[in-house]
Amino acid sequence: MNLNQIQNVYFIGIGGIGMSALARYFKFIGKQVSGYDKTPSMLTNELIESGIDIHFEDNINLIPSDYYVENTLVIYTPAVPKTHSEWNYFIERNYVVKKRAEVLGIISKDTFCFAVAGTHGKTTTSSILGHILFQSGADVTAFIGGIVENYNSNLIGSGKTVTVVEADEFDRSFLHLRPDIACVTSMDADHLDIYGTSDAIQASFREFASKVEDKNNLFITKELLLDGVQCAINEDAVYKAFNVRIEDGAYVFDVQTPSEIMKDLRFGLPGKHNLMNGLMAIAMAKTYGTPTDSIAKAIASFNGIRRRFSYQIKSENLVYIDDYAHHPTEINAVHQAVRELYPGRKVLAIFQPHLFSRTRDFIDEFAASLSQFDEVFLMDIYPARELPMEGVTSEWLLGKMTNSNKKIVAKQDLLGEIKASDAPIIVTIGAGDLGEMVPSIKKVLNENI
Repeated sequence: MNLNQIQNVYFIGIGGIGMSALARYFKFIGKQVSGYDKTPSMLTNELIESGIDIHFEDNINLIPSDYYVENTLVIYTPAVPKTHSEWNYFIERNYVVKKRAEVLGIISKDTFCFAVAGTHGKTTTSSILGHILFQSGADVTAFIGGIVENYNSNLIGSGKTVTVVEADEFDRSFLHLRPDIACVTSMDADHLDIYGTSDAIQASFREFASKVEDKNNLFITKELLLDGVQCAINEDAVYKAFNVRIEDGAYVFDVQTPSEIMKDLRFGLPGKHNLMNGLMAIAMAKTYGTPTDSIAKAIASFNGIRRRFSYQIKSENLVYIDDYAHHPTEINAVHQAVRELYPGRKVLAIFQPHLFSRTRDFIDEFAASLSQFDEVFLMDIYPARELPMEGVTSEWLLGKMTNSNKKIVAKQDLLGEIKASDAPIIVTIGAGDLGEMVPSIKKVLNENI
């Protein structure tokens, strides 16, 4: 498929974080871009402000009349049901209809491609890597699954020869990619509604890893059973972060590489998991040939990603952090970071479970991770693409938690409950529409300061 012959790009599910990055890209290179999404959001508002036409009704009459078969590419998200009228309209008329991952594969095919895989850490690692490469002057475009604070966008750069992409394991999408340099941050069980078993998802990661022919260009953590270059913190590895300390709220550390020791790197994202993500990005950039000074400056200037341990309020008496964590491992990482930064202080966690199937598959792990917090407000499960499952409820999860200071809070009651809490550290956690409430929560909390 030749993208140069395409004049129009139509998105079904344009408001998704990965889809919107592609929409920005095609708009930037001069294509006519429009699309559908189920509901308005901050992301769709930003796209509309950039000049992209978006509607929120599944109606074939709202498809632009000049989007012909021969000049239009249609991109859809796997979350779109097969009964969707617009999707069927394009299929029945033989339009070129592709998944987001297929299109990323086409875009990156003729570039030097960095791919970041893993059930956790993809967005942070790819953002840091994209930032390092862009700041060092590389001719890069990075497609990010989150809004990078430095750019207020999920697209970094406008390069033609180098790409950074998140290698998404959902629906085995990452198998469309042909990476030159890649990493795997983790292979925990997730998306069992797609894969069925933990063994199946690990097999898919192994297939992805096999796409990197030179194993000196594949970076892994020590616990992964893959053939690649090991990265670790305070453990022997090819790339090792050590002498780690906290100074003025940021990590300062050294990195042993195969050729040198990089001294006194400064990195502002909290949590050992983020330090590991930073190390992976450093290893990939160093292998590509990025100068040490450029890496050090970029790492120090990286401001993080929206909804990844994102500070909303940071005062002496009140801290409010918002995070996208939706898997028990990710919740554990948030907890570790909060305890490291604010030892001995009461922490309220507000969690919105994401997907009935994920809640069911990891019910005991969710209960254990949430029970670590001092107080928990548990919201109803956000269904996303799923229908309810009998017996899979937030009440079931609440009953398994060992923390006695816990309760179910309805969405409409959340602001009042937060206002009444005496916790000085508040964390909102989840991948559903809780993120849309962050401005309102911030406003209520600011009234209490």
